[in-house]
Amino acid sequence: MKKLLILPLLFAAIIVQAQSNDLSVIRSVADNILSEHSYNIVDKKTGKVYADSKNLPAGGDFAFQSKYLEWRYVDGVLNMAMLDLFKQTGDEKYKDFVLKNYRFIFDNSAFIRKEYEKGIRNPAYYRFAAMKSLDDCGAMTAGLIGAVQYDSRADYKAYIDRVGDYILHKEGRRADGTLSRGSEGHKIVWLDDLYMSVSFLSQMGDYSKNSEYLDFAAKQVILFSNLLYDPITGLYFHCYYDYLKEPGVAHWGRANGWSIYAQAYLLDVLPENHPLRPQLLQIFRRQILDFSRYQSQSGLWHQLLDKNDSYPETSCSAMFAYAVAKGVNRGWLDKEFGSIALRAWEGIVKQVSDKGEVSGICIGTGISHDLVFYYTRPTPLNDAHGLGAIIQAGLEINKMKNS
Repeated sequence: MKKLLILPLLFAAIIVQAQSNDLSVIRSVADNILSEHSYNIVDKKTGKVYADSKNLPAGGDFAFQSKYLEWRYVDGVLNMAMLDLFKQTGDEKYKDFVLKNYRFIFDNSAFIRKEYEKGIRNPAYYRFAAMKSLDDCGAMTAGLIGAVQYDSRADYKAYIDRVGDYILHKEGRRADGTLSRGSEGHKIVWLDDLYMSVSFLSQMGDYSKNSEYLDFAAKQVILFSNLLYDPITGLYFHCYYDYLKEPGVAHWGRANGWSIYAQAYLLDVLPENHPLRPQLLQIFRRQILDFSRYQSQSGLWHQLLDKNDSYPETSCSAMFAYAVAKGVNRGWLDKEFGSIALRAWEGIVKQVSDKGEVSGICIGTGISHDLVFYYTRPTPLNDAHGLGAIIQAGLEINKMKNS
């Protein structure tokens, strides 16, 4: 009888230990970021470090000392992930990271705009002033919506409203309304832009309670799916050349990851009675079924999803794991799908060092007619393009194991 009682206790202990290990991995990634982070501006000409923009010398060539402070979409993803980590652990340092990041940008906004008006296009921060593409504003302002709920600054709210107007009314689009890049006669639809738009639209719809944002996001999911879904492979093309009336050549992993990542964000806040919800769930489930066929034995997916000779890629694997685990946790998918996410997480954990540094993340990648371009994209250690997704994937995996 004692043995029978001990077995359930051992099983429960193993589950608790696994969950603890998951959070330990997530926190190691986040804590490594914090250890490398600072709130300084560096004059690259002299090497002198400044705490803010008030006393910067004229004619300097400036950079932020930390890449995690920059106004880039990857840092928007990271900010959202850090807020999620705070909510699940209660550790204030993750929330403080986000709030301080946004405060630094907005407190130095006059300097940033002045630089931009002088024609300086500093990659660390010019997009804050530019707002000429979804990359400039979508994901970073989605994170800002999370921050404003803890730090209710008027300038934050004004910027959020400005971004909402830009995406709904000013961002480029095809004749059918699909968001696109490029000038008239040279328009291209990038699959990445489903995330760059919907990450903001879903958060904005939930924050503002204005259904126009969620309606617009739902329509974009359908439009992108109609245009970029490849019925032969079941995958999505990286892009569609509107002026050529044909898709690109690559089923790039992270673009497919951005797509399903965005859909999970939207479904999480879309009302149950929304008229497009059944169609969106159908698209979500179909995409997960289709990309699950390409998962490798390691649990990871490849840089080019249908090319097994391309390298295993960590960021798309994290995005897929997040979407599947989220789907199981929210009841959009049967629990049997959870094994896909668990296998992926096993592979992702092996890419994380004891210091919390992550390998196998593809750098930022444009579009190309050349498949070799995708094959040969570098994967520098701890590239920021996958860090937020890994944190969010791990949190959803941990929830799934707890349920």
